[in-house]
Amino acid sequence: MANLISPDLRKRMMRGVASGKSMRAVARQFEVAPSTASRLVHHAEATGSIDPRPHGRAPGFGKLGPHRDFLIETVTARPDITMPQLAAILLDEHGLKVAPSSISRVLCALGFTYKKTLLASEQERADVKAAWADWKHYRQPAMQAKPGRLVFIDETSVKTNMCRLRGRSLRGTRLKADAPFGKWGTQTFIADLRCDGLVAPWIVEGAINGAAFDIYVETQLAPLLQPGDVVILDNLNAHRSPRAAEALAARGAWCLFLPKYSPNLNPNEMAFSKLKAHLRAAAARTFDEIVKAVGDICSLFTPEECWNFFKAMNYVAE
Repeated sequence: MANLISPDLRKRMMRGVASGKSMRAVARQFEVAPSTASRLVHHAEATGSIDPRPHGRAPGFGKLGPHRDFLIETVTARPDITMPQLAAILLDEHGLKVAPSSISRVLCALGFTYKKTLLASEQERADVKAAWADWKHYRQPAMQAKPGRLVFIDETSVKTNMCRLRGRSLRGTRLKADAPFGKWGTQTFIADLRCDGLVAPWIVEGAINGAAFDIYVETQLAPLLQPGDVVILDNLNAHRSPRAAEALAARGAWCLFLPKYSPNLNPNEMAFSKLKAHLRAAAARTFDEIVKAVGDICSLFTPEECWNFFKAMNYVAE
């Protein structure tokens, strides 16, 4: 392919022609072919511009251009369809053979990005939707008036084989990391999020159960509560303990259960996401190392950050 002529050279060639020189004389002066000078002059006369013509196929006129509406409809109906599957459908239904990577580029140009959030299908039930609406329209406005009284309880598993999931390496090389595959320990981390900090952190070996939850409430959470505090929990069976409810009532506090299938109404989920990111970086391999790492990480939660967690979940008035 011939080299493009710079805009500066184009201007000087046109000035030479405008001064009365022949196209051949201009071509000799600037060391280009006479046909190049001729095409430049004819292009300027036809379009009124000396800018080069666009190279390549005009956007939207590739062989996928006529099928863009079909691609949009198919991806909208099946958001998790893969590019090879789309390529197969185009071949079977339209007789069009195209590389999956070409389909991906078209979808990116149309504004589609590759992402997915997995939600419980039960959220579509009428009773669950009604509970969500009641929480958002009636519970949350009341909570926004006194966010300092809210205490969100949640648990998450922490393991001795946690590590960062991704990293960087040079193209063409594989990034290798290591973590225990044969034997590791699983613990349960439980903590309470208030609008000014993460409080009462505790670690239980293995999964949480009713007995462990009762001990946690009686020995870790209840001593920190004030009369009027509202302890908000999800619908885990271990949380529905009369013994734990009595310990809360003895401190003048009461418990409130979130609607079913609603982790996105619990700001503790955001706090635990940060906690796990730091735990992966710590790569603790024993129970003692896990305990130390969790203790260090809990000190990183500032009052401003916890307030923002509440604000993001709409528990703080704007």
